[in-house]
Amino acid sequence: MDAKQKEATRPLPAHPVAAATAARPKAVVVGGSIAGLCCAHALLSACWDVTVVEKAGAAASGSPTGAGLGLDRQARELLRRWIPPDLLENATLPLSVDLNRVTDSEKKSSWILARDGDFGFRAAHWADVYSLLHGALPSGIILWGHQFLRSRTPDDATSVRIEARDLNTGETVEITGNLLVAADGCLSTVRRQFLPEFKLRYSGYSAWRGVLDFSGKEDSATISGLRRAYQELGDCLYFDLAHKTHCVLYELKHKRINWIWYINQPEPETKGNSVTMKVSEDMIEKMHEEAERTWVPELARVIKETKQPFINVIYDGDPLPQLFWGNVVLAGDAAHPTTPHGLRSTNMSILDAGVLGHCLEKWGLDNLSSALEEFQSIRLPVVSKQVLHSRRMGRVKQGLLLADQRSFDPKAATEEDCEVLQQKNMPFFVCAPLSSTSSL
Repeated sequence: MDAKQKEATRPLPAHPVAAATAARPKAVVVGGSIAGLCCAHALLSACWDVTVVEKAGAAASGSPTGAGLGLDRQARELLRRWIPPDLLENATLPLSVDLNRVTDSEKKSSWILARDGDFGFRAAHWADVYSLLHGALPSGIILWGHQFLRSRTPDDATSVRIEARDLNTGETVEITGNLLVAADGCLSTVRRQFLPEFKLRYSGYSAWRGVLDFSGKEDSATISGLRRAYQELGDCLYFDLAHKTHCVLYELKHKRINWIWYINQPEPETKGNSVTMKVSEDMIEKMHEEAERTWVPELARVIKETKQPFINVIYDGDPLPQLFWGNVVLAGDAAHPTTPHGLRSTNMSILDAGVLGHCLEKWGLDNLSSALEEFQSIRLPVVSKQVLHSRRMGRVKQGLLLADQRSFDPKAATEEDCEVLQQKNMPFFVCAPLSSTSSL
């Protein structure tokens, strides 16, 4: 390789909650999205120095592909350790209710299938959570505009060296640390080094997504009609099920409506290293026409008035056999690509970070292998079950064939059948283990 190499040895500022020491272990986190930022916070709190390698050139001020997410109780408790609790509360709205309904597309009417009034999540926009996490980090720990290329471990196995390309200069930078945390998403480049045969699994459906900003239009016919049709909006996670499709709807802070519409179809073509499709005006127009045929008018109008909707192609992956190799560990979607039906992706990422930080602080650098073994023993059984449950939930709500060769029909479902729709059936829904002995 002809590119110039240099060692990144810039001293890092101390984290506000981390004790100052003469020589601290160093972690390199690949990926600067929510999972990577959470890992940075958790490791800094465990008295590790951290460098985050991120290919984006600067912090996201908003994301064209970022939409809504739901935060469970455990994830929020961990987030409160890293960001001011009042800021997190002010950036979210309650989701006390998990409500599943069926829509009769011909009659344009809906009725309740299952309702859980003790859901206990809070709704947030991706960009808001990202901004809070980024703003609470010390300045200078994120290496912007650098694309991870590869890692290698010296013969003594006491360190790991990461090569990253500076996207501005084209030079290759070498960074040395004691630990590499791969938080580079479901298409993880780091994971590919250790599991080259691993393939993402297409779910059988994709999702139109959008966020409607109705600020200044609170009394519009669209919003007034929506609140009449969805009377618990602002405190409720709605799932509307029609024939072999379903739509998710909930309100976000700052006068925004988040919606996700899942559509069964062959696997679409995507460009580059992405699971998000760019869409044409013709595609959007056809989607609007189908929304009018499928959903109640109030929901169809929200979809039609949303600017810049986009398509996520929905993938997951079979549970991995392990989460670490030597001093390289996977976290977030790199460790457990999942479908979104259990609202697990962000919550799993936050819990990964919290558990990883706890294990590293408990065992110290001299016992790094023991720390990663404990992390894996705590998280792998949990995320494996949650990924598979989310996969099944997606197939149920999309009316796809299940293992017994039957499909869920929301119009014909009994009350007992509808119990499977509730989020509380997720394994470890109430309390996932956060340590080998007790909660963190």
